[in-house]
Amino acid sequence: MRKLYIFDTTLRDGEQSLGITLNVQEKIEIARQLVKLGVDVIEAGFPASSPGDLASVRTLARELQGVIVCGLSRAVEGDIDSCAEALREAEYPRIHTGIAVSPVHMAQKLKLSPDQVVETAVAAVKHAKKYVGDVEFYAEDAFRSDLPFLARVLEQVIEAGATVVNIPDTVGYATPWEYGEMVTYVREHVPNIDRAVLSIHCHNDLGMATANSLAGIMAGAGQVEGTINGIGERAGNTSLEEVIMAIYTQRSRYGIETGVHTREISATSRLVSRITGVPVPAHKAIVGSNAFMHASGIHQDGVLKERTTYEIINPEVVGVPKNRIVLSARSGRHAFKYRLAELGYQVEAERLETLYQSFLQLADQKGEIFDQDLHALVGGNIVEDNEISIQQISVTTAGAARATATVTLELDGEAVTDAACGNGPVDAVFRAVDRLVGEPVTLEDYTLQSVSRDKKALGEATVKVRASDGGLIVGRGISTDIIEASARAYVNALVKVKKIANQSYGQVSAVISDEVPVINRQ
Repeated sequence: MRKLYIFDTTLRDGEQSLGITLNVQEKIEIARQLVKLGVDVIEAGFPASSPGDLASVRTLARELQGVIVCGLSRAVEGDIDSCAEALREAEYPRIHTGIAVSPVHMAQKLKLSPDQVVETAVAAVKHAKKYVGDVEFYAEDAFRSDLPFLARVLEQVIEAGATVVNIPDTVGYATPWEYGEMVTYVREHVPNIDRAVLSIHCHNDLGMATANSLAGIMAGAGQVEGTINGIGERAGNTSLEEVIMAIYTQRSRYGIETGVHTREISATSRLVSRITGVPVPAHKAIVGSNAFMHASGIHQDGVLKERTTYEIINPEVVGVPKNRIVLSARSGRHAFKYRLAELGYQVEAERLETLYQSFLQLADQKGEIFDQDLHALVGGNIVEDNEISIQQISVTTAGAARATATVTLELDGEAVTDAACGNGPVDAVFRAVDRLVGEPVTLEDYTLQSVSRDKKALGEATVKVRASDGGLIVGRGISTDIIEASARAYVNALVKVKKIANQSYGQVSAVISDEVPVINRQ
């Protein structure tokens, strides 16, 4: 079987598309889970886009082991220099540089002739090779390029030292048969293609990113690029979990092996969703809550008689266990830890005790604890720092619209209280927290959903706030009380804002030129 390399760009293409600012701790948490998942390459960011992104990529490069850490750059020496600096401590560094090759991009955006594009591409690869041995070249908008010209560019950059060549469907315009034909053309018309890994990178504008990627793999591509949950520019990127499981379910047909640990898929999906604040649709393939649900009586009867009648994937293969231990306030630490491990969480002893105490409090309120409660509990107990915590909330209402909230916070070790009026209880609580914290933010989005079952279900609140520097920050909170969950989410976001301001990370999503958003949008 031939090897297929899995290239994850959740932290680069995925993050930039959301407009949010993930802090270094959040990026490390996602990256470590990606290592557990078994991806081969993690594209950690675009170092030249801002000081914050450079610092994040540098930290990931230093912390991650056993995986290639990649940084993106344009075909510009300064960008490549920033990548090299950020990746200096990486165990396996890769610089990912490139330039657009389609007529519309060359003429309208770059204002370069085809010969100038070839010259720029070759110079970029040669400059990157001064720093690292592993250089990937992306031919932006390859699918809409002139194929003989694409072959010429790829031949030249491989000759210059590129070890991987990436031919993206940047705008999601391809169909599977056309994309497969392009991969075949490249393999047949680039004389030195055997000296590089051929990589594919598809977008989902027409809903065919996964199908196009599989067509490219069948045509001989050696690396597939995508994101967890398919997050990405516009309609998103290829969903890596879909590609991985499509190959897994028909291994004999593809004749391909990967290093992916499929049982980590569900945990990875949940983690990315929680940290980015982007919910996974219930009917999302592989990782949606309905992916292994059978509602029809005919389907239920069939599955009970023989699982494979209506299930092509055993849920346990992607980390969704079938059997469960019923947890309650009488459950001990061992059962609690065992169930967390079954759900994909490996928790250190110190944090386990904190989680267990929170579990007991929740069990006293609810009685039986479901898996959804545990997922929310683990996610909701990640401590950003100890600067702000909620001590007490009191809300009074006067009619349907007006409310007054009195909030007590522990702020830098001191209990402080203030009150504010608002358009409903949640707005009043947010205004009171604003008065206490004094961090200037603008609320951009607020959602509330149930994450468990029964009448005492946990409510999960997610807020997105715009910081004074323009960065978009996600906060999350859970509680059986929706007002408290909302307050926790808002405070969580403000803690992150303060942390970023104190550490002077700057705006990770900053755009350094008019070309950056287009170049980023491979």
